[in-house]
Amino acid sequence: MSRIRASTSRRPGSRRPSPVPFDRAAAEFFMRLALREASKGLGRTSPNPAVGAVLVKNGRVIARGHHARAGGPHAEVVALRAAGTRAAGADLYTTLEPCNHWGKTPPCSLALIQAGVRRVFVGSRDPNPLVNGRGLGRLRRAGVEVVTDVLRDACDALGAHWFHYIRSGRPFVTLKAAITLDGKIATRTGDSRWVTGEAARGEVHRLRDRVDAVLVGAGTARSDDPFLTTRLPGGRGRDPIRVVLDTRLTLPLSLKLFHPQSPALTLVATGSGRRRRFGPGVEILSCRTQGERIDLEDLLRKLAERGVTHLLVEGGAEVHQSFLSAGLVDQVVLHIAPKLLGGGKDWLGGDGPARMADALRLGGVELRRTGEDLVVTGTLGTPGRAARLSPKAGASDTGDGSAPGRARPRRTTRNLMAISRR
Repeated sequence: MSRIRASTSRRPGSRRPSPVPFDRAAAEFFMRLALREASKGLGRTSPNPAVGAVLVKNGRVIARGHHARAGGPHAEVVALRAAGTRAAGADLYTTLEPCNHWGKTPPCSLALIQAGVRRVFVGSRDPNPLVNGRGLGRLRRAGVEVVTDVLRDACDALGAHWFHYIRSGRPFVTLKAAITLDGKIATRTGDSRWVTGEAARGEVHRLRDRVDAVLVGAGTARSDDPFLTTRLPGGRGRDPIRVVLDTRLTLPLSLKLFHPQSPALTLVATGSGRRRRFGPGVEILSCRTQGERIDLEDLLRKLAERGVTHLLVEGGAEVHQSFLSAGLVDQVVLHIAPKLLGGGKDWLGGDGPARMADALRLGGVELRRTGEDLVVTGTLGTPGRAARLSPKAGASDTGDGSAPGRARPRRTTRNLMAISRR
């Protein structure tokens, strides 16, 4: 269970007032409601975090709010506006520390003080050095009681992608693959429709709805000709930015990616200097190369500059291998179908390590079932040290067009100032 800390401020020379008693179970209950609010903004607030807030008075919820889009009102302000004068004397539950600086919107800490909020319950601390601790400090100096670390693990998990973006200067990378029990993504003829069942495919669309961008290599673009859109029941869902790796800029213009029936942008990441005309909604993203492949670190840096905080890598095998070899994968999601092929295409390219001791190990592994398929989720890497797989010796460009980069943190004041949320 998360540790909960309560603190108040005092004027110089005065006696510290006793914190108002609160019920831990009740605090966690209301924070869960705030988490539910925050989840509504996932995939829609880039480059800002998804945040939820709930105002409570006399044990009853009087207003809720979530950050819906970058540049829009923050979750706390949405809740305050909904509550109006009823906010005076109320408690606010927020999944992330209230901001304290002027960006596209005024500081939330100031709005809470002006509204007369009595207590503020906080889940996660803001890692942005422009905010970290300053919002809480302003509240305490104004006499507002602050309770921190309420359901912190759950709040940190919800904001993990954004926290990673702030600390490393690159998007959080989730690698997703649909495979058979023997690790194949396609038959020997290249047929891959469908590896997994309908329930698993629906889950992929829900995942796309919550990320900022989805990426495939040139080989997958040619063989599968995917839309890479989000198709949820009732026409719901938001399409992420689509990224395709095309080192030499040779993909056919007839691909569905280049004729999007979607407001979302398609980016063609290339190392080629030649010009090529695409239709509306398609842009060329020039990247450095390593040999004949895209430098993945440079690609991620450029995506981060565009506000991409969470990237979903969907294939193919050489792209999977390249991201893992570069130590640029943060989370792996494998949808495993109860099927055996015996041959076909492996979900990872390359030769792999010579010793079992050198195999990558997933941490925080979760196993569940969706329809007839299994879903295995785990994390890779440790702070300051990236997990890597050795690429295949002498590997050439197979059409995926990606090359391992060097994972190193990048964080500048300029990048942080561009983040309006916190």
